[in-house]
Amino acid sequence: MMKIATIVGARPQFIKMAPVSRELEKVGIDEIIIHTGQHYDYEMNRIFFEQLKIREPDYHLGVGSGSHGYQTGEMLKRIEEVLMKEEPDLVLVYGDTNSTLAGALAAVKLHIKVAHVEAGLRSFDKRMPEEINRVLTDHVSDLLFAPTETAVKNLHNEGIKEGVYLTGDVMYDALLYNIKIARKKSRILEELGIKPKEYLLVTVHRAENTDNRENLENIIEAFIESDELIVFPAHPRTQKYLKTYRLMEKIENAANIILIPPVGYLDMLVLEENAKKILTDSGGVQKEAYFLKVPCITLRDRTEWVETVEDGWNVLVGADKRRILRVIKEFRPNGKTYTHKFGDGTASKKITKILGG
Repeated sequence: MMKIATIVGARPQFIKMAPVSRELEKVGIDEIIIHTGQHYDYEMNRIFFEQLKIREPDYHLGVGSGSHGYQTGEMLKRIEEVLMKEEPDLVLVYGDTNSTLAGALAAVKLHIKVAHVEAGLRSFDKRMPEEINRVLTDHVSDLLFAPTETAVKNLHNEGIKEGVYLTGDVMYDALLYNIKIARKKSRILEELGIKPKEYLLVTVHRAENTDNRENLENIIEAFIESDELIVFPAHPRTQKYLKTYRLMEKIENAANIILIPPVGYLDMLVLEENAKKILTDSGGVQKEAYFLKVPCITLRDRTEWVETVEDGWNVLVGADKRRILRVIKEFRPNGKTYTHKFGDGTASKKITKILGG
């Protein structure tokens, strides 16, 4: 029996892993789940395993927060110990987090094959830690599962042509599977006392915004001045910086902002589907907005998900307050262009077949 070690550590990776793990189980591949503990808050962690019906990890490394160097180094050490013990045939990594890079490096140094789900994404901004993680992971991987044709072209442009497969996006698989469940189970709109298409949904968590006082101030001031009803599930690190920069008091005094803790996947899908518009710096949320045909305003200057912009459902505004305010009022997708560039919802099956299923 083939043995695969899956390495995850952050919310988007749990979502991506769920449909693939289901397919691996169906074909009898032995999967060892290693959770690095990169996200350690309950709402960011265990609730996703419960809602996505993923079994408990075989290993929880408990690395927690820290600088990029500390976090990656600790993961590398602890993952290596598990891989030496388990001796898997292949290591499967997802996305572009520190867990992704640490898992890939630990495997390749032990001469274990690496498969990268969501290979080939590029923002072409090396100031982003995620960009470094994804580029390095791609260059040590044996199997590269690209979600889009753009991702395949990016890999080819870097000289990576062997082991590259266009599979579609596993997040689309996950959304199609879970959206019906979310509609039935979630009560988040009733709990918050809000109605469909009468609010904006916002998320802010990337370091380029949270760790930069001017950027975060501009973004928060734009939210307040928009006079739109805003639902803001705030990442723990974002909450920390809101307090550090004394912006939390402004939010609490703003009548139009509902600040809530991070929510589970099913609640998030319902909040996304029913939002008038979404403002985010998250790659995953940009895609989910596109899948659900909700206009998205991205609080970054660049995106790795260029297809969402090309199809007119996503617009990049950075942290410019005037642009954010203008686009909140004026942005309207034409509603016609929707090219299904992320596959047909069978990416997980394709990946499992390539892995040996």
